Amino acid sequence: MTDRSYARGPTDTPMLEYSIGSALERAACEWGGSRALVSRHQQTRYTWSQLNAEVDRIATGLLEHGIEKGDRVGIWSPNCAEWVLTQFATAKLGAILVTINPAYRATELEYALNKVGCCAIVTAQSFKTSNYVQMLRELGSDKLPQLRCMISIGDDEVDGFVPWENLRVEADKQHLASIGTEIDPTDPINIQFTSGTTGSPKGATLTHRNILNNGRFTAHTLRLQQSDCICIPVPLYHCFGMVMGNLAAVTTGAAMVYADQAFDPAKTLEAVAAEQCTALYGVPTMFIAMLDQPNLPSYNVSSLRTGIMAGSPCPAATMRKVMEKLNMSEVTIAYGMTETSPVTAQTAIDDPIEKRVETVGRVHPHVEVKIVGPDGMTLRRGEQGEYCSRGYAVMRGYWDDEERTNEAIDADGWMHSGDLAVMDDGGYISITGRIKDMIIRGGENIYPREIEEFLLTHPEISDAQVFGVTDETYGEEVCAWIIPVRGAALSEDDIRSYCKDSIAHYKVPRYVRVVESFIMTVTGKAQKFEMRKIAEADLAKA
Repeated sequence: MTDRSYARGPTDTPMLEYSIGSALERAACEWGGSRALVSRHQQTRYTWSQLNAEVDRIATGLLEHGIEKGDRVGIWSPNCAEWVLTQFATAKLGAILVTINPAYRATELEYALNKVGCCAIVTAQSFKTSNYVQMLRELGSDKLPQLRCMISIGDDEVDGFVPWENLRVEADKQHLASIGTEIDPTDPINIQFTSGTTGSPKGATLTHRNILNNGRFTAHTLRLQQSDCICIPVPLYHCFGMVMGNLAAVTTGAAMVYADQAFDPAKTLEAVAAEQCTALYGVPTMFIAMLDQPNLPSYNVSSLRTGIMAGSPCPAATMRKVMEKLNMSEVTIAYGMTETSPVTAQTAIDDPIEKRVETVGRVHPHVEVKIVGPDGMTLRRGEQGEYCSRGYAVMRGYWDDEERTNEAIDADGWMHSGDLAVMDDGGYISITGRIKDMIIRGGENIYPREIEEFLLTHPEISDAQVFGVTDETYGEEVCAWIIPVRGAALSEDDIRSYCKDSIAHYKVPRYVRVVESFIMTVTGKAQKFEMRKIAEADLAKA
């Protein structure tokens, strides 16, 4: 055993060296008649053979609309069957799927589509309070010059949009097979936007090899197989859903179950009971919501065995209740980041409960992890430093952003997370804090600088500081301190209203304080930790 905070995952299981499209073909051959996908809110079911056949139709339809290898295709939709069909269809073409957060507003959508040069977008017509069609029409070709094809999901035809049904053409299997021979596992296949401290989102570019293997190793840690069934209430636009869920399924033959468009605790429990799910995914707040259902004992969750809790730290009491009341005795904790496909550490299904509460487990297969000090040197076990990872899981880079790629990935290939961590003598890793100012609200990563820069577009705001404050439900909530322009009379409601229709709902500050000045260092830097103390003290009194 080394005394240094370094660990390398096992390498006895070979890497998969083929594309995501090939993985679906193999699944159809090996588990053809087995259940593959259930989208309960759409009353849609596919076996692996049926799913593969439908993907081939959609892929051919995309071809007929001019989509080619390397093209960027956006997907802007809550969870649905069309989402996963688009995921696999673009993979078969070698087109790069650009996942768009369903909560995005027009300004965020405009930036994302233009940053990566999307030529097409598959979109729901609306979701919750968002009218996607209206936002796309308002942006138009002037603001989205590279977007040439918009495809709408749903039964209603929308002027200017290609109906989803028009993609369901006869499959050209020979053409698709020919395209498949040109796809390399190291080709980029997915771009996921993750906000940065500079304010503008970064497009983490991931390959077939990145995410297919990550989904597989995550599934192997759960010991998933063809007889398993994964309930996936987490959003598909994030790696948690599309990699740890969908790609875990395609590499093991387990079924995917979507309970609804978005998380609903009752519908999730109904899905588990009706489909006899053996695995359930979620962030801690989702599990808390399910455990708080007044009629929880009425749901038959005896089929559950395992699952993943990720996104933010899990309280010990919650973990114990999940194991007892949801029958998830083999639940695991996973840790990673979008830039690493995402998982690089995970607890085992038979780890002691204290390890599943206090740590994020040990290093994943074919990955290296180290904890380093400010000087970049690997620390001794038990010492706190920055969590870094290296291996197949590390992204190719941020799309069209070499500078920020080089800031994140050093010359030796180590991805620097910005998270503080400690590795114990057994190789278990605890995440202890964040070097960056990132806020984690209910599993969503929020970067204050992005919100600050948006707030500064308000003509009556002179300066803004954004930080997280502790919240019992979401872990953290967004708090903003605002200095108004001299003479301006800004209210908290004014500021929230300004944000509401322009940035995603989870980024809108829940708490706003209008102040005359910030707490600063002698060198002029805002002391957010001091502001946080004051804000939390005020909230405690309220």
